[in-house]
Amino acid sequence: MSRKILVVDDSAFMRAMLKNILIDAGYEVIGEAGDGKDAIEKYKELKPELVTMDITMPNLDGIEASRTIINYDKDANIIICTAMGQEWLIMDAINLGIKDVLLKPFKRAEVIEKIARIFQ
Repeated sequence: MSRKILVVDDSAFMRAMLKNILIDAGYEVIGEAGDGKDAIEKYKELKPELVTMDITMPNLDGIEASRTIINYDKDANIIICTAMGQEWLIMDAINLGIKDVLLKPFKRAEVIEKIARIFQ
């Protein structure tokens, strides 16, 4: 049985890139969201086993969306995705209970390794 993942990013291009990496690695992408508010709704509806969450998004950023999801489900597995130069936001994410951080641009091997580590 493949693991179910929700991909959250305001960039359709980045969602597609990450989705392709995940599907090629045997994961099932059960949903996508383009902002934090949609991510929260999709999390509650789809109940994914893992969320890849962009930090900088419209309506509600990834840190606040992650905080809401973790308050809703303390066992949520969330990996924050961030671009270089946003490292200062990573400490906020780690203090929330984020499982790991992926740096953009994505490196296929790194994505697969970090997700596999969470599912061990």
